[in-house]
Amino acid sequence: MKTAIVNGRLVLPYGVREGSILIEDGRIADVTIGQSPSPSDAEVIDAGGRYVSPGFIDMHTHGAGGYDFMDGTVDDIYGACRAHLEHGTTTILPTSMTSTKESLFDFIGLFNSVELVKDGCPEILGLHLEGPYFAASQCGAQDPRYLRNPSPDEYERVLEMTDRIRRWSFAVELPGSDRFLSVLKKHGILSSAAHTDADCHQIFNAFANGVELMTHFYSCMATVRRVNAYRVAGAIEAGYLLDDMYVEIIADGCHLPPELLKLIYKIKGSDRICLITDSMRAAGMPDGEYWLGQIGKGVKCIKEDGVAKLPDRSAFAGSVATTDRLVRNMVKLADVPLYEAVKMATLVPAHLLRVDDRKGVLAEGRDADILIFDDNVDISGIILRGKIIR
Repeated sequence: MKTAIVNGRLVLPYGVREGSILIEDGRIADVTIGQSPSPSDAEVIDAGGRYVSPGFIDMHTHGAGGYDFMDGTVDDIYGACRAHLEHGTTTILPTSMTSTKESLFDFIGLFNSVELVKDGCPEILGLHLEGPYFAASQCGAQDPRYLRNPSPDEYERVLEMTDRIRRWSFAVELPGSDRFLSVLKKHGILSSAAHTDADCHQIFNAFANGVELMTHFYSCMATVRRVNAYRVAGAIEAGYLLDDMYVEIIADGCHLPPELLKLIYKIKGSDRICLITDSMRAAGMPDGEYWLGQIGKGVKCIKEDGVAKLPDRSAFAGSVATTDRLVRNMVKLADVPLYEAVKMATLVPAHLLRVDDRKGVLAEGRDADILIFDDNVDISGIILRGKIIR
């Protein structure tokens, strides 16, 4: 069965062009710029002049729709994935929380039983382990009771248990982090600096040894400080100075104000920025009290004012954003052209996760994960692996 999307404004990495797309056997069979007749044997979707873009990729999310990936059942994992699909995420990396060793091993064991490609769910590329190797001074909403230094006995067991880990976020300055980084590099796992008190030179060293990304840039990382009266540049400054370092940002309008969104875009450019939700279970849910992490064992949070907060309101606790909101905010708050905002949620994460040969762009041979949305990035059409979801 063939499907043709016509009368659309195609969002491409270099701009927006009027055109059409032909889908066959779950993949994009043809992309045509300008008007062309549809095949007579194709089901036709008239985009009505709306935007047609690749499906979004969220490489850092803890949950949504009332579900958390740490809740402890396969159905909870699928539930969170489906909630994100409703907002345009067609590819996803479930993300863990810092926890006990036993909880981490249980989570890995559970994830091994998950169907990575399941009808009605975004494709699950694998796991993102966030922690537990973090600096206590930058723990944020991560439970400080479970923070620890990288231990070969722990991470080597994890890597023996599964081959489904795609990225691992950790503080690069901790004792044992150099060896840990070399092991991740050997396994082809994306390494990311996170919840870190590292100074500029420590980030430089980590980058030289394989760290490619900075997790939720600005959040829970050191900036300029004084040491014995002298100013010392921090992780944030390193992120700017290293032209080839990627940064992921929570563009929910709360974690980073418009001024910082504009600054990051001005310095890093759309080719080095990845939009992530870092969402917890309250994404897509009404205001109220929720758990970040497993119910009864995680961290209590409050959803209000478009963000999740710790109960004392002293800090944010993940976000309640969905990827469509991130793209919308980059356009409206940071004055970023739409095609570049979309690239930050599609092609950039696809490149980082080494799947840009089949995802992240509207091109022949790529997976037919496609969205249709209006000027406000309100999604009216979702096509997942060639199947019409809505």
